[in-house]
Amino acid sequence: MNINEIISNALNEDLQDGDHTSLAVADKELEGSANLLVKENGVLSGLEIAKKVFSAVDPALKVNIFKKDGDRVKTGDIVFTVSGNVQSILKSERLVLNFMQRMSGIATKTAIYVAMVEGTGARILDTRKTTPNMRVLEKLAVRTGGGHNHRMGLYDMIMIKDNHVDFAGGIRKAILKAHKYLQKNDLKLEIEIEVRNLSELEEVMQTGNVDMIMLDNFSISDLQRAVKMIDGKYKTEASGGITEENIRQIAHSGVDYISAGALTHHIKSLDMSLKAG
Repeated sequence: MNINEIISNALNEDLQDGDHTSLAVADKELEGSANLLVKENGVLSGLEIAKKVFSAVDPALKVNIFKKDGDRVKTGDIVFTVSGNVQSILKSERLVLNFMQRMSGIATKTAIYVAMVEGTGARILDTRKTTPNMRVLEKLAVRTGGGHNHRMGLYDMIMIKDNHVDFAGGIRKAILKAHKYLQKNDLKLEIEIEVRNLSELEEVMQTGNVDMIMLDNFSISDLQRAVKMIDGKYKTEASGGITEENIRQIAHSGVDYISAGALTHHIKSLDMSLKAG
């Protein structure tokens, strides 16, 4: 789903046959303005989405922007002023806030994780643990916060996880079947495989023919041993149980990537409000 479709669906969900409160209390021709006010320190994300929402509701609305996505903002900052028809501003208000608050919350969390691994060489990845129909926006917010996107969906990578291995009859069979499938369908996709312990990693190393290995819920000592076993032959990803308390230790193990579902599904939205001005 692309951004314009997300906005269109969200407006249909909210408006249906009209914003009856605004239609009732605001004169049809009334002009006014409102400011987006930051009420909590964080990293800004979603400005371009906000502009698209205003334009979709009323192309005549004018948005005067004072910040940019990725900026660090603090309590009391004004991000933009929107001016024009008051009914249109009121129709847009909640959707703009819903998008920007959640995206800024994700960008803020991502920036914290990125700062925590600075200097180690590890890069922060998101996951598919996203809000249904919001993935493109939530992954955009991760990039705004300095993180990197893992696969967008089931369609752009072969990602062999534990259930795939079990249903395929083992690691070697899963990898061989993946290659056979790609060849048969003339697809060029990277192959990543998840391992749960060092013995599974050894089997992957013996089989080969992958691009990346996910080390799932490994202890710090086992991560260090795994990185030595892999020895740069494949890209490495640490996953599972990533927290602010352990992320730097994990990064120091030498892994290339650290993926954290918490970036998009354990998020506190950044507090903002749209106030008449």
